[in-house]
Amino acid sequence: MNDNTEKDYIKRINKVIDYIEKNLDKELSLGLLSKKACYSPFHFHRLFKFITNESTNEFINRKRIEKIAAILLVGTNESITELAFRYGFSSGNSFSRAFKKFYGLSPTVFKSKNKISKIGVASKPIEKYICQIDNSLNWIKMHGQISIKKLSEMPLIGMTHIGKLDKIGDSYEKLVNWMANKDLLNVPNLKAVTVYHDNPKVTDPSKVRLSTCFTVSRNIQVESPVKKVLIKKGYYAVGAFEIAPDFFSKAWDNMCVWVLENGYEFEDGHYFELYHNDHRTHPQQKFIVDICIPIKKPNTKISHSSKNTERPNNDNLIHCGKHIEEGDILKDYQKLRTCIRGLRTHLKKTYPIDYKIGSIYQGHINFSYFPFTPIELKNQKLKIVIILNHVKMRFEICLAGQNRHIQKEYWNIFKDSDWNKYHIPYNLEGFSIVEHILMERPNFNNPHTLYQHLETEVMTFTKDVMEALDV
Repeated sequence: MNDNTEKDYIKRINKVIDYIEKNLDKELSLGLLSKKACYSPFHFHRLFKFITNESTNEFINRKRIEKIAAILLVGTNESITELAFRYGFSSGNSFSRAFKKFYGLSPTVFKSKNKISKIGVASKPIEKYICQIDNSLNWIKMHGQISIKKLSEMPLIGMTHIGKLDKIGDSYEKLVNWMANKDLLNVPNLKAVTVYHDNPKVTDPSKVRLSTCFTVSRNIQVESPVKKVLIKKGYYAVGAFEIAPDFFSKAWDNMCVWVLENGYEFEDGHYFELYHNDHRTHPQQKFIVDICIPIKKPNTKISHSSKNTERPNNDNLIHCGKHIEEGDILKDYQKLRTCIRGLRTHLKKTYPIDYKIGSIYQGHINFSYFPFTPIELKNQKLKIVIILNHVKMRFEICLAGQNRHIQKEYWNIFKDSDWNKYHIPYNLEGFSIVEHILMERPNFNNPHTLYQHLETEVMTFTKDVMEALDV
């Protein structure tokens, strides 16, 4: 086999592999895949196994099982049977047999053993779980900074690497040599990028597939084994780190915890590392790197912001709700911010020790809110949230979870009980577990009296919730 023929084979098979990975929930017949590669089914089948050391059926089944395992690791509302049908298995039983053959245990046991940490650590009592989550978040605070960003499309050129992660340097060296021959290294803002196509926690190390890449600013003609890779635009959790090589796994694990703890959902897409330096030139041999995890579009809405025709009838905020609907808002919005800040300051001065008071969220024109949570509830990963609804012109309060997992757990507890002192939402579209209207049409003329009255209502709600939870 000459060199050009081998490169062409690899290029076509890589194209098929990319297609398979993006369409695991669709029918993937030998006929369809062979057409993608422009070979006969017989020739394609033999060539695929020669290059990947797996038949097409073996490869597809493995990728589907690993996909479901990765979903089970972070938790899902779908049942195991639903996941099995979605990813092409004929029944839940056939999937369970295949899964057990692959991992040595049933998907149910795998889920129970690996779920609560979201990153592959066995379930623990709630106290140990909370301690572990806190440790993860504290590690993030010490070693990195995470933000949610909407990234633009990122064109790359790269090479496929299969196998142990400590050998990716060889792939980068080959790519650098190829780029040097093409005079592509002396460009501004050139960045190295590692794109992961497999999850090392569910894929055998010898079969983990990734792409070693560099950013490109223009359309470049490539030939196998070099390929084009396109990271799609979208929302990402981006963690900025300065870490030694041994800390990459820990950074990824704790990033996943952070995403879930902050109520975001993972999205199918490219998980990648973007490097800002050559670690060999760093005084401590550290990488300056962004770890990027695709997430679904953040939902900034809460269930307290629907419109209402009622209007407050006091002070110069009388028409604020109408102004918000009509767009004449800036001046009135500033007054509402002053009011919510005043309430927060009042509560902070009155309860400086036993309550944790968070910052005011002001990212939506229809409402402002801040958490005001007793230590006992915070230790249970719960929080009390005080909301000023700008449109309905009223103060509201709710019990919320610090992440979607906690919210669902406690919402089910209240929903399945006969406790009915306050309203329990019918679904989990917002972030409320229990919610209540503190005051309709507040009188803003006397802030001191207003804050005292709200304080009384807040403390009553908090006391009732804590008694219900026996905290």
